[in-house]
Amino acid sequence: MSVNEISLRLAQETDAWVLSAIHIAAIKALPATFYTQEELLAWRNYRDKPDGLNILKSMKVETFWVAIEQNVVIGFASFIVDELIGLYVHPKYQGKGIGRVLVEHFCDEATDQGVNKVITTASLYAEGFYLRLGFTAIQKSPHYLRNGVVVPVIKMSKTLGTCN
Repeated sequence: MSVNEISLRLAQETDAWVLSAIHIAAIKALPATFYTQEELLAWRNYRDKPDGLNILKSMKVETFWVAIEQNVVIGFASFIVDELIGLYVHPKYQGKGIGRVLVEHFCDEATDQGVNKVITTASLYAEGFYLRLGFTAIQKSPHYLRNGVVVPVIKMSKTLGTCN
């Protein structure tokens, strides 16, 4: 598989359970190096099986784009105008440029809306990934998961037009 074989499209409500499954799989694949097993479990909403209800709620306010290879959804990004909210790629497809393509698409969408600077809240695992894409770390801060668990994250920003 190459990035050239990947297509992007707007997510549909029928994708919600697949996106939930990707979210869970991506977090389950992380080692407990930056976060404890309890924090990782909370991050995936204590789920081992997909439940698209949270995704469906988020779809009401966030824009979701999915990455597809051979008619299979393999990753997604969600954002609101200038803020990248979520970025997840199924572990089987990680390290192949899919996350980069999704972030570049988010930046292009923001540029099209006249935005010149974007932000994201990156997990400690993803900091290096975003730095390689031209983001700058702003500060480490607490992030409150929906279930009340607090995890450390890195607030990051990128001035658009600097590199893709």
